[in-house]
Amino acid sequence: MKTLVVAAGLLLVSCAAIPAPTPSPTAAAEATVVAVAMSVPRAAHTATKLADGRVLVAGGFGLGDRIESSMELFAPTTATFTAAGAMDAPRHSHSATLLTDGRVLIAGGYTSGAERLATAVLYDPARGAITPTGPLLAPRADHTAVLLADGRVLVAGGTGPGTTFLASAEVYDPSLGTFSAVGSMRDAREANTLTLLADGRVLVAGGHRERSPNTVVLAGAELFDPRIASFAPTGPMGVRRAKHDAVRLEDGSVLILGGADERDDRGAYASAERFDPRSGTFSPAAALAQARYKIRGMTVLLPGGRVLVAGGAARPELYSLTTGSRTIGASFGRAPMIGTATLLDDGRVMLAGGYSLTGPASRDAFVLTVP
Repeated sequence: MKTLVVAAGLLLVSCAAIPAPTPSPTAAAEATVVAVAMSVPRAAHTATKLADGRVLVAGGFGLGDRIESSMELFAPTTATFTAAGAMDAPRHSHSATLLTDGRVLIAGGYTSGAERLATAVLYDPARGAITPTGPLLAPRADHTAVLLADGRVLVAGGTGPGTTFLASAEVYDPSLGTFSAVGSMRDAREANTLTLLADGRVLVAGGHRERSPNTVVLAGAELFDPRIASFAPTGPMGVRRAKHDAVRLEDGSVLILGGADERDDRGAYASAERFDPRSGTFSPAAALAQARYKIRGMTVLLPGGRVLVAGGAARPELYSLTTGSRTIGASFGRAPMIGTATLLDDGRVMLAGGYSLTGPASRDAFVLTVP
């Protein structure tokens, strides 16, 4: 085992396969990062925790113009990745949603030549097999998807053919294997967040509806009500933000973190705000220690209520909801963007891939233990 970094109370080590570390009294105040590696570099991929605790990593883009169709499975008990076959087509910026029956719905995304896909497939972990389903009613990539309380999947927004930004939404019914249209959002959106609320509604927040040099970043938010299959305005947020992240807290409110305005990295935010579903309003929250953007899917609610924010900066941080205090961990050596963070069954977090402003997509993965 080779020690790489010791800083700010976080120990970074590298090993081919290390099981979950056993805490000792002398190490109780330390967080440990175990460095592992995927088979190929990936960014804009998906990482989905399966019912058995393994994590399915699918697709993404790698070095050059390569787009992956490959999948791999991460086993937390051995901290290793193994090949898991391939999807029907190369794709990145797609969605992957764990269904109530244990299968994973993989939908849309970009494929070769920046073509948007309307195809969707199901991964069955019991058989280790991919089967076709769907298709989507509209080709889309960079969209958002969330499992509804009734077991269906809401898919919304993103980009369509050419430079079209989409306001349309659709719902996948696993019992039928088909998508059906629901009401459209008020605004076309990409780089927004989609969060299931405790009452079954879904919060849509921020994003943008145009591309540079005429980017329009949104402060607006909407609520999808599955009972009437339509969206209604709520909010708005205190600032316009895109490429941010959102996590539902234990009290049912939604924490919105980071993001950026039209300037991207030059306009990245450290600010945060909270959405109250009862009042339909946003209020300011304690800021992050560092400005972060392109972090969707890289924020995890930990047991006990703290939030791990892993993307958009070289150092991950812990966000305390009760005190607003933050702690910064050892540097990963780069600022991963559009990677993934997945909470494992034992409370550790698996961070995988992403790219940075100074480097290409990476095959690096880390297993983080937070005391």
